Amino acid sequence: MINKLSITLFSLISIYFFSACSDNTKAKQKINEVQVIGSHNSYKKAIEDSLYTYLESQDTTGGLKGLQYEHIPMLEQLSMGLRNLEIDVYIDIDGGKFSNPKGLSLAEDQSEYDPENKLAQPGFKMIHIPDIDFRTQYYLFENCLKDLKCWSEENPDHTPIFITLEPKDGEENNFGTSPEPFTAEAYQELDDVILKFLGKEHLISPDDVRADFKTLNEAIIAGNWPTIDKAKGKFMFILDTKDEKKELYIENHPSLKNRIIFTNSNENSPEAAAMIINDPNDSRISDLVKKGYIIRTRADANTTEARNNDYSRFETAKKSGAQIITTDYYMPSTFFESDYHIDFGKDNFSRKNPINNKS
Repeated sequence: MINKLSITLFSLISIYFFSACSDNTKAKQKINEVQVIGSHNSYKKAIEDSLYTYLESQDTTGGLKGLQYEHIPMLEQLSMGLRNLEIDVYIDIDGGKFSNPKGLSLAEDQSEYDPENKLAQPGFKMIHIPDIDFRTQYYLFENCLKDLKCWSEENPDHTPIFITLEPKDGEENNFGTSPEPFTAEAYQELDDVILKFLGKEHLISPDDVRADFKTLNEAIIAGNWPTIDKAKGKFMFILDTKDEKKELYIENHPSLKNRIIFTNSNENSPEAAAMIINDPNDSRISDLVKKGYIIRTRADANTTEARNNDYSRFETAKKSGAQIITTDYYMPSTFFESDYHIDFGKDNFSRKNPINNKS
């Protein structure tokens, strides 16, 4: 007969064995075998009420509604559990280019802008749309990086954080203040700034993933992403641009050798590792995830889903297996009546990937 002591010992051994297996599974889980929720234009503050009212009176298409959102401080987002941030950067070689946005003169009763005159300094600036949607949590990209580093070192066991980084220029971002074009020199400075203020020890770089493989794409197909355990305390940047601007970043850096940021490169190209596919209905996503690529998609856009309490796009994004799902609504809107907000249940913003994580 099995006595109570035997049962107790068996139970303890079973618990230990299960726990050890569970920890071992987690230790082997790779960063492409998860699914996380993050924010879109993570640094954005709302357009001030008086300016919004004026712009609304001039809006004949209804497009302004797509800008009616804002975010809590980025570090609070990370502390909530969000694991993707999105940052836009503009070049400002001499400083002062964005110090006096046109929108300040279009409406009264607006709060002070850049009271510490940070925009007068040369360097990359974090703004959504110059002259219109210019309120930001960080005027200077380097200050954002400093805060991310501090938060990371205060939370050294945090799971890896993805950051999509959009280099903004061109006429589509010209609303009175003409942005400077990104050049090879600007891209090198962008890498240097990230290294300087965040630190190599906090980064997952293309060189880390490529290792001894001939190309970065070969490493991805072979499953050479780091494990979650080895990637703790680190950030992975993805360049959110394409065509000539993307190729300029790659130029003279085949397979992104000595680069800091992953690019939004096409499947099977030497640099292919991470891709931005905004539409979760895109039929390519699941197959790309199965092949080893990291995909970023969107649960909502332009406030449309939030205004309609429509979760269909989010449900599709989840099923697609895209590792990164961005939203403007990890919390409900404060600008219009809606309960819409997304998570994986019980305020969880990370889970096992439904497509490629079978553990």
